Amino acid sequence: MAELIDGRAISKALLADVAKTVEQHKARGVQPKLAVVLVGDDPASAVYVRNKGKRAAEAGIETADHRLGADTTTEGLLGVVRELNEDPSVDGILVQLPLPPQIDADAVLLSIDPAKDVDGFHPENLGRLMIGEPRFVACTPLGCMKMLEATGTELSGAKALVVGRSTIVGKPMAQLLLAANATVTMAHSRTRDLPAAVAEADVLVAAVGRPRMIQGAWIKPGATVIDVGINRGEDGKLCGDVDFATAVERAGAITPVPGGVGPMTIACLMHNVALAASRR
Repeated sequence: MAELIDGRAISKALLADVAKTVEQHKARGVQPKLAVVLVGDDPASAVYVRNKGKRAAEAGIETADHRLGADTTTEGLLGVVRELNEDPSVDGILVQLPLPPQIDADAVLLSIDPAKDVDGFHPENLGRLMIGEPRFVACTPLGCMKMLEATGTELSGAKALVVGRSTIVGKPMAQLLLAANATVTMAHSRTRDLPAAVAEADVLVAAVGRPRMIQGAWIKPGATVIDVGINRGEDGKLCGDVDFATAVERAGAITPVPGGVGPMTIACLMHNVALAASRR
């Protein structure tokens, strides 16, 4: 039976560290501040924003919420971002995704000052990660790395498989694992014989967004499994990209869903805000 990697406990410890850093910033007259922009009334996005606000308050980070109507235009949103870029009291800017269809999301993300891009999605920050000089690392991959660190997983020389090639998770995750000296393979929808690739992995990071796609029988006995997926199964319950019930019997360590990667993503966002404030 695999060891459960408790994202809630690890994130709590990280937030405590962030709170100490924030106190040090306040002592020198800097109040870390995160501006959150939410466009429209998507219920899931509203929940995410509320949770981020709670964690920010716990860490002593001030938040400024900007709620815009569902009919907001690209130009209107770019104007808000421009004001936040120019506001010296704002350390981090987070535009909650997804955005309504009429908005050019790429243009909006590109308009955020890279020094305030605490999500780590700006091409400049992704490029810096690529050359090994990161400013901000995207929060979910950073959270995954901190979980691997907490479990004492040996990454140097290990075979790591990242399933999913998104710019938000898969690609930056592969870069972080490479930087930790793992031998990295990326799998995706066109990969031939995914079960064979999974069977070779000492470390598996699943980030495809398909419920229980990766079967426990595929997993190498003793492997460390980080399940980034958060899906609604046919039974209506939350589940990951890995079939947890069978995987827990073979893996050495595994993240549950919920309670695994999710809390780490928000904690790492707060870590990035504190980091931005330290550079003010």
